[in-house]
Amino acid sequence: MITSSHDTRFSGQRGISGYLGFGTNLGDRKQNLAQAINRLNDRPDFAIIRTSNIYETEPWGVTNQPNFLNMVAEITTSLDPHQLLERIKKLEKDMGREGGPRYGPRLIDIDILLLQDLVVDYPDLQVPHASLHLRAFALVPLSELTPDSIHPVLGETISQLTNRVDGLDGITPII
Repeated sequence: MITSSHDTRFSGQRGISGYLGFGTNLGDRKQNLAQAINRLNDRPDFAIIRTSNIYETEPWGVTNQPNFLNMVAEITTSLDPHQLLERIKKLEKDMGREGGPRYGPRLIDIDILLLQDLVVDYPDLQVPHASLHLRAFALVPLSELTPDSIHPVLGETISQLTNRVDGLDGITPII
């Protein structure tokens, strides 16, 4: 089900803005992020507007693995949420992402964090991202780009969620 706080349905014919989270902890991490951004941004139905800084972050979930580099990109797209998810999953696979343990090491991971005020609730896709409010590695770069955006389920700003999330001490900006 897709809903909006403005009671409008998503239409793939109009553009929608949103935010994607990127993470990597294998190989050339900076190159992985750059490659993912460039490869997503090369189609007429999708554009990256701007990106956050890159942050080195401690692993979340499975802690016995290398640190991650994380960032967030503001996007606009005419793809519907499932088409966007399919595009992201194809890119991850094309870049060499392999299956592994949940929260384990990965060459690239891309998550849909927010899509305007849409609430998407399907078994294979939840927007806002179901764990967004628990993940400092996603909230810190997201707050850099859109601190005043309201989480459409929790009703709080991204800045408010960031200020009280656990794990802030494990986030280091890359200069």
